[in-house]
Amino acid sequence: MDLSIGEVAQRSGLSVHALRFYEREGLFANPVRRLPSGRRVYHEEDLEWLAVCVRLRSSGMSLAQIREYIDLARRGPGNEAERLEVLRRHESHVRGQIEELEETLAVVREKVRIYEEHLARGEADRLWNPSRPYGGPAEAPEGCAG
Repeated sequence: MDLSIGEVAQRSGLSVHALRFYEREGLFANPVRRLPSGRRVYHEEDLEWLAVCVRLRSSGMSLAQIREYIDLARRGPGNEAERLEVLRRHESHVRGQIEELEETLAVVREKVRIYEEHLARGEADRLWNPSRPYGGPAEAPEGCAG
């Protein structure tokens, strides 16, 4: 089934501008076909690849890495191990991001706990305030509680 750029934009959630950008950057698995009028024609496979591509981008894969992966795939059978290595490198990168986010979440959870405790005890004024010098109502920041 042939799809227009507008239909692909609507179904993929990407803007027409983004679709043109992806095309210019060579990020489609297959070249985008054009009618004699110049109108772009897309296929269901393009939508499927765009969904993968958007996930790869949102997970931090660079355009160059996506291009490397798609270039390998375009060459056809015989380089599956190379494609797997591209994906494994990115998987490692994503796992690192997740670890960083988990550490960040732990800090945020601790801050939430401190605020909840102070508010429950009616001691919110004891939370650290960077504009108030130490020695006032809120002494040294409790683990940088502010």
